[in-house]
Amino acid sequence: MLLNSLNYIGVAVFAASGALVGVRKDLDLWGIVTVAALTGVGGGILRDVLLGSTPPAAVQNWVPVTITSVVALVVFFFHPAFTALRRTILILDAIGMGLFAATGASIAVAVHSSAFAAAVVGLLTAVGGGLLRDVLVREIPLLLQPSDLYAVPALIGSTIVAVGSTYTDIAEPVWLIVGAVSATGLRLAGLAAGWKLPPAPRRTRSA
Repeated sequence: MLLNSLNYIGVAVFAASGALVGVRKDLDLWGIVTVAALTGVGGGILRDVLLGSTPPAAVQNWVPVTITSVVALVVFFFHPAFTALRRTILILDAIGMGLFAATGASIAVAVHSSAFAAAVVGLLTAVGGGLLRDVLVREIPLLLQPSDLYAVPALIGSTIVAVGSTYTDIAEPVWLIVGAVSATGLRLAGLAAGWKLPPAPRRTRSA
């Protein structure tokens, strides 16, 4: 129950971030709904394909696409309420990333994947929707932007869930919450403090 709830919340949050990007890019209603839907379910589709669960739940079940469509319509009509679109998008994206990192890893553990595989699946679930969103609107994906910690928080959150659920007797819902909060918190802290991974050193030209 908790897993499904967190997964649907993640779908809704990512859909909202996708819809807001569509608004910022001046897309029409169909474009906004499309970007919202692909952002909301893209990571889950990638997860299900990797785990051999076909057709993916987002295609087989009407609920995820319905959630993304409703969220997109709400954003379309009420987006002026979001006074700082860029900031709101980043916050929503961080929440969605954390939720998908945790739920992706948990679903992988549930189908008897190894802890390593579950952590990787959680990471890809977390970044898949946002990556697809940014590619669609021709932006450098957050995953690749040097000024942001993105993949690292997702991997930490998914690893917490994968390792905790596999090697401890603590109830899985606890690891779901800890993993999601850890990934989201680290991402938001990185945005606030300007944390980033070091780039490759530049080579100096010889005289």
